Amino acid sequence: VVSSFFPPPFPSPKPPPTSSKKCTFYFCLSGEAKNLPTYPGPNKMRDCYCTVNLDQEEVFRTKIVEKSLCPFYGEDFYCEIPRSFRHLSFYIFDRDVFRRDSIIGKVAIQKEDLQKYHNRDTWFQLQHVDADSEVQGKVHLEMRLSEVITDTGVICHKLATRVLECQGLPIVNGQCDPYATVTLAGPYRQSKKTKLKRDRQPPFDEDLGSSNCSLFSSFKLNLCYLLLLRFRVDLWNASNLKFGDEFLGELRIPLKVLRQSSSYEAWYFLQPRDNGSKSLKPGDLGSLRLNVVYTEDHVFSSDYYSPLRDLLLRSADVEPVSASAAHILGEVCREKHEAAIPLVRLFLHYGKIVPFISAIANAEVKRTQDPNTIFRGNSLTSKCIDETMKLAGMHYLQVTLKPIIEEICQVHKSCEIDPVKLKDGENLENNMENLRQYVDRIFNVITKSGVSCPTVMCDIFFSLRESAAKRFQGDLDVRYTAVSSFIFLRFFAPAILSPNLFQLTPHHTDPQTSRTLTLISKTIQTLGSLSKSKSVSLLACFSSLLRAFCFLKVKPLSFKYFGGKTFASLACPISNRFMIKRAQGRKRFGMKNFKKRWFRLTNHEFTYQKSKDQPLYSIPIENILAVEKLEEESFKMKNMFQVIQPERALYIQANNCVEAKDWIDILTKVSQCNKKRLTVYHPSAYLNGHWLCCKATCDTTPGCTPCTGGLPANIQLDIDGDRETERIYSLFNLYMSKLEKMQEACGSKSVYDGPEQEEYSTFIIDDPQETYKTLKQIIAGVGALEQEHAQYKRDKFKKTKYGSQ
Repeated sequence: VVSSFFPPPFPSPKPPPTSSKKCTFYFCLSGEAKNLPTYPGPNKMRDCYCTVNLDQEEVFRTKIVEKSLCPFYGEDFYCEIPRSFRHLSFYIFDRDVFRRDSIIGKVAIQKEDLQKYHNRDTWFQLQHVDADSEVQGKVHLEMRLSEVITDTGVICHKLATRVLECQGLPIVNGQCDPYATVTLAGPYRQSKKTKLKRDRQPPFDEDLGSSNCSLFSSFKLNLCYLLLLRFRVDLWNASNLKFGDEFLGELRIPLKVLRQSSSYEAWYFLQPRDNGSKSLKPGDLGSLRLNVVYTEDHVFSSDYYSPLRDLLLRSADVEPVSASAAHILGEVCREKHEAAIPLVRLFLHYGKIVPFISAIANAEVKRTQDPNTIFRGNSLTSKCIDETMKLAGMHYLQVTLKPIIEEICQVHKSCEIDPVKLKDGENLENNMENLRQYVDRIFNVITKSGVSCPTVMCDIFFSLRESAAKRFQGDLDVRYTAVSSFIFLRFFAPAILSPNLFQLTPHHTDPQTSRTLTLISKTIQTLGSLSKSKSVSLLACFSSLLRAFCFLKVKPLSFKYFGGKTFASLACPISNRFMIKRAQGRKRFGMKNFKKRWFRLTNHEFTYQKSKDQPLYSIPIENILAVEKLEEESFKMKNMFQVIQPERALYIQANNCVEAKDWIDILTKVSQCNKKRLTVYHPSAYLNGHWLCCKATCDTTPGCTPCTGGLPANIQLDIDGDRETERIYSLFNLYMSKLEKMQEACGSKSVYDGPEQEEYSTFIIDDPQETYKTLKQIIAGVGALEQEHAQYKRDKFKKTKYGSQ
């Protein structure tokens, strides 16, 4: 794709070779804003929130920070990007209760520039936003220069232009009917408006949601002026509204590209309109601080990763564990969570997470001198246990806390106990009683939830308890404090503090509810710390609870793992959300319109209803035959998917592409064991008496496209071990200089039996010889993969065609 007003084009990636699996992208971010412009009123303050967009599509929204010109959000958002994109954009909005929220400014980062800001705090100046700057999509353009003999016998030249195809155009007011105005700028300016070749059902691109159209125009020109002329294409969306047609973007191309050939064809990115308007001074709109972590991995087939993967999986058996490949990764990474995320997922995939965490936890306990500081730092052990709890314990949190969190959000009882913050009419004693009741109820549901605790968490906590008790035999309470630091301080308390991040609430809580949850979370943290100042009776109460967590080995409920969530064999809620669904036509004369409904998924049924009360319709999980994306040509609507049943398909539109992918994944996983699952499906809808995809006229015709869902319903198989190994390889490659320094430290320690050199003192090296052997194997494995990646890039570059899609 040619990305701008015709500088040298850059290559687009070719399809991967047969040895490769896929290319994945994912990112996470957090930030704050400062020096926003004041509100034009007496108050001056603003109620602001920030959105994250892939091009023009919103995928995440922060909480609203009230009455501030320097709002701090501090929210992390992590997702795997399900489609291609040009810009990662951040918009600051000012909430308006009575009118539409207004945009203050934006920050847009091109995809190819994301690596410049990877994993470091950066302040960006907010840019002005107007309709002409919000463009997306690309255009396939063809130009031909030919000779024409007129009636008088004079030879002149004719320039013919054709817009062969458009992709990624935005859907404006539910439609996209594009046309183009073509302008030839030069000594003799000419301009024409093309006609749109319309079909009754215009085809749309499956992934990018964009129209395919053919637009044509032609000009007569003097060949002498060829090098002086410039060609411009403006795309517009035909609108029925009185405000006029919407601008979609423009292209600017110098005609000198036709010097070498009489025809030219290429893909171009649409650009904002250069209307010569004066931009605001830098800093007038304020600035936004972002920490964007963006990774892009190309994953080869499994056999490429065997040496490095086998070396990592042997880590739990290495003596000492500090000489293992997994522990070394934690030593060289700048942040421990960088290593913890892929390691935990890899060991979960191969069923070795408990032995690995037990080994590194036992080593950390041996190095701990004070029992009061056990597992309280951001070590590799702590980060690995945190990540394991996120993957295996999400459903456990929802079963335990969601009912009472929803009640707190609905009832709005005041729990403020700070006399300075009390509102008029509030009573301090009543608020303290409300807080005590909430804490008591949450404490009770936690103490009774031992039977729902996932097995993998119980096994890890049991291992921590044994290691702590063996190391500090004189402290009888350390076996409980070692576990409480995770189960309370790192698991339940954060979920109470920010319930929306743990899917306990669909949206951010209001300020009063947020304050109540903050007070409850702090109280739970204080109780869970089990400090020596607490009474003996309180400590005994918690000791009983923690014994339930540590020694619980056999549970009366059977559990299954689905994509990182643990589902008990009862009708427990897995996910719920407002979405838009199309009527299924169950009534003979019913209208097949679109309506907003509350969807709820358990491991028994998938239901929707008008509100959160009585379901209007229920689909038993065993009746789901497939869950697949729906092509946008069906209804000209983005982010749609279909839940296919024996008699019909339910068409649903999610709020964004990330949410649509999440619903497809989770519905596929809970229905994966159904015996009658389909192998083929129709990617488009059945409309006007035929399937739009294959044109078959019978609505019972078998599908024309193979189903994409096929993941076994098991957490150990659902995680892609090759992708996690690729991520670990990338980290080793990034920190190769530290690996080499660690090798030098091993050599120094094995030769000199003296004090460590200062530059090597940051590494934990218990056995220099074993550590050196492992480092040598790591460097060899990373080097082999680096050669494969270099060869893949060379092959891709050779086969890339400039200006291709």
